[in-house]
Amino acid sequence: MTSTIALAEALAAGTVVLDGGMSNQLESAGHDLSDELWSARLLAERPEAITEAHLGYFEAGADVAITSSYQATFEGFAGRGIGRERAAELLVLSVELAREAARRAQAKGVARPLWVAASVGPYGAMLADGSEYRGRYGLSVAELERFHRPRLEVLAGARPDVLALETVPDADEAEALLRAVRGLGVPAWLSYSVAGDRTRAGQPLEEAFAPAAGADEVIAVGVNCCAPEDVEGAVEIAARVTGKPVVVYPNSGEAWNAEARAWEGRSSFAPELVRGWRESGARLIGGCCRVGPEAIGSIARALTGTP
Repeated sequence: MTSTIALAEALAAGTVVLDGGMSNQLESAGHDLSDELWSARLLAERPEAITEAHLGYFEAGADVAITSSYQATFEGFAGRGIGRERAAELLVLSVELAREAARRAQAKGVARPLWVAASVGPYGAMLADGSEYRGRYGLSVAELERFHRPRLEVLAGARPDVLALETVPDADEAEALLRAVRGLGVPAWLSYSVAGDRTRAGQPLEEAFAPAAGADEVIAVGVNCCAPEDVEGAVEIAARVTGKPVVVYPNSGEAWNAEARAWEGRSSFAPELVRGWRESGARLIGGCCRVGPEAIGSIARALTGTP
């Protein structure tokens, strides 16, 4: 374990800072991610780049690194000619690289506890066609559970501190994920991508968050990969419906154009918003796409009152 303190205990005691977007950190270092595997491609080709990206966030003030496994699936790797055994090795490697970054950060003087969250992206992320922002794939809950469970088993076996069930667009997929994490022995957080007070698939958040309330494996619920303006209302609903700590890590406020595979618009992310999110119940706070180390450092300072 990178930290002797369980993440759930830390959330009970106060606020924990998440990292920011992996892809923007890699792109800023000059790596081309114009590929259906996105950052997962670098697990096989440039693993050191991923370690450096994690390290940058730890040094900036993040307490939790989210692994580069968001778009890493057996099916996606198979499409690139990578067999099942090697794909499993790469999933485990994603956790090991984040652990290595934590060790390097602590060797360089970072004294606070550090944790690793293994990213589990939605089914639509594997499709790489923007459907992760729509949901409603035409699959049953049972079919989605069968898709997610093997990857979850491998990631859980790598012993991350938590499984990040993230950017979930659809309450049906959330149900599948909650089923799939049962019995794995690793806690999880569940995080929806939302538009206003609904999931991307259109379900009311009150209904979408409700199943997580009774899931013992789930230590936090919330939202990510959404507009900053959608966060505060979602935090209030998540806290009220589940009684659990809330996780939030929105995008910069720019919009993703799936056809052009590019971000459009202007950033509306303001680190000073985080105090309001914390007052509403947020305990895991960071950023997602287009939110980099500088913004994460600002979040950490805002939450600790450090100038």
